[in-house]
Parts: sequence; C-alpha cells; structure tokens
Amino acid sequence: MAERGFIHDELEIKFLILYLTARVIEPVPFETLLDLSMCDEGVDYFSFSKCLADLVRTQHLTLDSQGLYAITEKGLRNSQICESSLPYSVRLRCDKNLSICNRKLRRKSQVRATVEPQSNGTFTASMYLSDDMGSVMELKLTVPREDMGKLMAQRFSKEPEKLYSQIIDLLMEDILS
Repeated sequence: MAERGFIHDELEIKFLILYLTARVIEPVPFETLLDLSMCDEGVDYFSFSKCLADLVRTQHLTLDSQGLYAITEKGLRNSQICESSLPYSVRLRCDKNLSICNRKLRRKSQVRATVEPQSNGTFTASMYLSDDMGSVMELKLTVPREDMGKLMAQRFSKEPEKLYSQIIDLLMEDILS
C-alpha cells in the first residue's frame, strides 16, 4: 500500500512540530498543535503524540504547568536548520493555518472578560479591550447574579468594538451635535 501524504516518518513529524511551534505567537495547548499538525495525511494522532513527547524530553520544547507547549532556543536553532526538509506544499498549508491560529490567539489576548464573586454576594463583570498600542477600554460592572455577569461577558467578547463605539457615541452625543 502506498504511503499517503508528504510526511513519512517520525523525524519529519518532529520537523513539522518544530516548524509550527517556532511560528505560533504564544505557547499553545496540545489540541492546537495537533490541529496545526494535521495538515498532511502522513501525520496521525499516535505518531504526533509520541514525537511531541520526544521533543519535550529532548528539550526542544517545553511543557508548562498549564499544559502549554513552547519552543526552546535549542528547538528554534534546529527548526531553522531543518525547515527546508519539509515539503514546500506542507509549509504552505502550515503557514495558512498558522495565520488563522495566530489571528485567533492575538484576538484572544486583546479581548478578555471575567466574572468574579464579591464578598457582599454580588459579582463583578470585568471586560477589557486592547489593541497593539495598549488598553482601549476597561469596563467593570457590578451585577447581582453570576449568570448575568457571564452573559454580559459573553456578549462583550463577541462584539467588543461595537460596545466601545456605542459607549463613545453615548458619551459624545451632546458634544458632537
């Protein structure tokens, strides 16, 4: 039976993982690396898992207490040396998937919303919006119930720019008229 995909052995899977981890903008969990690595039919879950563990064991990658993987200096050096060993078509697919992943990671770091209980029995919904220059908006609201705070946080996370714009419009309404 003919082999499928362009990646055929564990060494190539390791090259692929190093290529990906060298290009993600922040440490990522197992699932994200797995999704990014499934860009070629020659990669399967079990081989990927084994190669990932080997790269941590050999200190090419680190695994922190939160389950996030990051490339080390050693891994970065070896990635730069070996990246040309990956087939061009695989690198193109990786780059496309990395672009999408990095956009999501960047967005996740720019939009945050949390709900924290307070000692008086209320909850504080904290919502943050930032951009590449820094903080754009920080909003904290006290709500009587946790489910209300979670709903606010969820809605904020979907369209923070819209809320920001509406607040600015309300605050500037009489000034700009």
